Amino acid sequence: MASDKPARYSSTRWHDPSAQQYFSFEDVVLKGLASDGGLFHPVTIPDVSQVYLSWKELSFSDLAFQVIRPFMSAAEISDTDLKSIVDQSYSVFHHPDTVPLISLDASKDLHLLELFHGPSFAFKDIALQFLGNLFEFFLVRQNRELSPGQSRHHLTVIGATSGDTGSAAIYSLRGRKDVSIFIMFPDGKVSPVQEAQMTTVLDPNVHNLSIKGTFDDCQDMVKALFADAEMNKSHHLAAVNSINWARILAQITYYFSAYFQLLKHNPNFPSNDSVQFVVPTGNFGDILAGFYAKRMGLPIAKLVISTNENDILHRFWKTGTYSKKKAPPQEAEGGGFAQDGVKAHEDGVKETLSPAMDILVSSNFERLLWELAFQYEKALDEAASTVNSESMPSSSAVADNEPAVQRAGRKINTWFSTLKKTGSFTVQEPEILAAARAIFTTHRVSDAETSATIQACYRGEIIERKGYVLDPHTAVGVAAALRQIQQQQPRPIGEDGIKTDDQSQNQEKVKMHTIALATAHPAKFAKAVDVALKGEESFDFARVLPREFVGLVEREKRVRKVDPRTGLEGIRNIIVDEVRREKEGDGC
Repeated sequence: MASDKPARYSSTRWHDPSAQQYFSFEDVVLKGLASDGGLFHPVTIPDVSQVYLSWKELSFSDLAFQVIRPFMSAAEISDTDLKSIVDQSYSVFHHPDTVPLISLDASKDLHLLELFHGPSFAFKDIALQFLGNLFEFFLVRQNRELSPGQSRHHLTVIGATSGDTGSAAIYSLRGRKDVSIFIMFPDGKVSPVQEAQMTTVLDPNVHNLSIKGTFDDCQDMVKALFADAEMNKSHHLAAVNSINWARILAQITYYFSAYFQLLKHNPNFPSNDSVQFVVPTGNFGDILAGFYAKRMGLPIAKLVISTNENDILHRFWKTGTYSKKKAPPQEAEGGGFAQDGVKAHEDGVKETLSPAMDILVSSNFERLLWELAFQYEKALDEAASTVNSESMPSSSAVADNEPAVQRAGRKINTWFSTLKKTGSFTVQEPEILAAARAIFTTHRVSDAETSATIQACYRGEIIERKGYVLDPHTAVGVAAALRQIQQQQPRPIGEDGIKTDDQSQNQEKVKMHTIALATAHPAKFAKAVDVALKGEESFDFARVLPREFVGLVEREKRVRKVDPRTGLEGIRNIIVDEVRREKEGDGC
């Protein structure tokens, strides 16, 4: 049920009492990034643990409505309007189940959640179709309420992409009135299909900027534009990257959907069985949605982070240090190949077979750190309230009665300011690290293992399902899933390697179901798939190529190549000029 009480959001970096602390859902969607550089997060997370099982027979669209509804008030978006937005968002998907769950190996209880059945054939469609419809809903409402003579509200959407976000965002916003979209991508560092999906969209409100540099350079440019108060005021900037909370919100739904599909596949699902999700991730948004699903009450036993050789997340979980700098070889190992330990990046992003994950700094990780820091600070307050003043924690912040939320924001602000200045920071609190490791575990997968996984899965050598074609990002996830399953197998306990009867009785194993996320259609990364499956007599790429991709790279394109010397001022001028031309063309 919708609540009339406004949902509240705040910035991960809020710590100054003189600054605005709370924002509405509409504010959060349209702003994207907080003015202090932080990311918006919900002040409270709804608990659906007592009701979620009543949703198990719902369609994906109806399920999305139930999951999303508690995060905004009825005063902001009515039930009728929200249902219309959700239905419209998922009516364009190619599969009747929207995100079907398939079995890869029954003996290993390994499943794959296919998230690539949207318009751009990538998981980001699930969030960006929803976000595009939200933008339009809020704009139409704002312009309907204008007084005579007032200028129409116009939204300038800015995004950076390592491949899939760009096309998914463009497909969701192309041709929409009062919206301009600018997508920056690293020149030559996205797949030909991904680039063609973006640049062959010729609608006048779509602008592609090919930047000489890396994805992180593009993302830094986007963040700098959002930090520009004058630019925000004059052009009403909005974000499509996963820094926008609405994207994370939409993605929560498919964790619930996967769980319910698993129940349908296993009608006698024992109550003590467990489910873990394995997520190939670069910017941490996809797996963060799983964290929020768990916080809402979905019984997720473990969230498994799967990274490629750009392994900042993997190294954090191993060391407690979040660093853009090269890791010592022993910290970079884990991919299962001799050369894997020496490939940690020292000078920047390493180019891999899974380019959408070639990211140096994972933006959404900040949201998780805030949640963990806030829980830690609340625990300090609770401990302080149960003991006398002589045994209170030594924290001066607690002594000064600074609220836990404020201390958490100050901590986040300090960590990320340090990251910007020095390239790294270390979380010193063992309780925070322990909390992170209790929920998440990580695996790092090399290019060699990625390619080998595509081949071995297709041959049916490491999974029971034969002939399945993985894209390289999904292969990173499946490789990690198989490694995770192997590590969870029972091991001998006795000194002679044989369990005693007492040990066997005490070691009764809870069954673990593993769901890996398939994030993109293999046709989007034809080169990596072709290399992996070269020589396979039964493989014919034409059989997996969607008709939408046929002749795509030969179509007319529109893209503007931007020299790195252009800088922030140059990018700003490009945006201002293009928006002006658009408005003149519309007669605004």
